[in-house]
Amino acid sequence: MGFKPLGDRVLVRRVDEELKTAGGIIIPDTAKEKPSEGKIVSAGPGARGEDGTVMALDVKVGDRVLFGKYGGTDVNVDGEDLIIMRESDILGIIEKKKKGKKAA
Repeated sequence: MGFKPLGDRVLVRRVDEELKTAGGIIIPDTAKEKPSEGKIVSAGPGARGEDGTVMALDVKVGDRVLFGKYGGTDVNVDGEDLIIMRESDILGIIEKKKKGKKAA
């Protein structure tokens, strides 16, 4: 990919949500909302502090994140629709569930 965000910006690819609800109802394309979940594709070096030092980002490439519905700016990079946003627009990182033993 030929794009590197600057400062505390990140490039996010939206992750499509399931087409079915938990009850098994299929949601048509016209009724779907834009997903507010995505995967970090590229990240800038971090924000600069008042003293000029670079503060590293809390997110990294490959993280699955949750962001605000109207956060970021839609861009087209290499023919792919992505979102560029500041790290502060990200609400949180979605962590993978750890597989463990079931309680008896």
